[in-house]
Amino acid sequence: MIDQQLAPIVAKQPYPLLFATISGAHLYGFPSVDSDVDLRGVHILPAHEVVGLEPGPETIETTSDHDGTEIDLVTHDLLKFARLMLRRNGYVLEQLFSPHVVQTTPEHDALKAIGVGCITRHHAHHYLGFARSQWKLFVGDARPRIKPLLYVYRVLLTGIHLMRTGEIEANLVRLNAECGFSYLADLIATKQVGEQATLADGDLAFHEREFTRLLTVLEEARDATSLPELPTSRQALHDLVVRIRLATVSAAGSR
Repeated sequence: MIDQQLAPIVAKQPYPLLFATISGAHLYGFPSVDSDVDLRGVHILPAHEVVGLEPGPETIETTSDHDGTEIDLVTHDLLKFARLMLRRNGYVLEQLFSPHVVQTTPEHDALKAIGVGCITRHHAHHYLGFARSQWKLFVGDARPRIKPLLYVYRVLLTGIHLMRTGEIEANLVRLNAECGFSYLADLIATKQVGEQATLADGDLAFHEREFTRLLTVLEEARDATSLPELPTSRQALHDLVVRIRLATVSAAGSR
């Protein structure tokens, strides 16, 4: 699916969007023919819906159909998104830096520049926790599906790459180009046939060993990383939020 084909969907949103990008399996590099499309972004509430007695929605979720494909769109108000950026939340940074851009603005570029300074060593906790929860989901199925297993590998390799380089990379195909795990290419090819693809009998023990090994690799990368303890761009993020919010006041006054 071409990213810009989704532009009419984001254009219907009730508030201006600072950006909208594609997340989920399409970002991670293993969409199936029947995969939904996950759109994520930031909306900008007008000042009177921030400071008044009737606050606007911090989060907006909508689901629609696009030529038979389900589109799931979730946006956060700028202030909420900024607060999430200052936490050890790798998910919002992946949305911010997604190369699949449906809508962008100059402020999106400014936010990405600031986002680099929000990355810390503690983002490893996000990826470790996410990997463990996805592993439980994977082994909890009577017939373990490949999709949650790929999520396990994706978050582990994203976390390892982040700790080693300070760069957000969420695409498992590109991550595996560095690692060269032949089993990942096979899993991706199988999953791309359909969302419900299951693991072959007898492979569970191998993947459990790999899961445990990569958890250790991520922990070691966290311990060795040169990433800072705390975000270094908090003030810049504050200034950007204030500037954008005050711009909505000026825009309203000029109408």
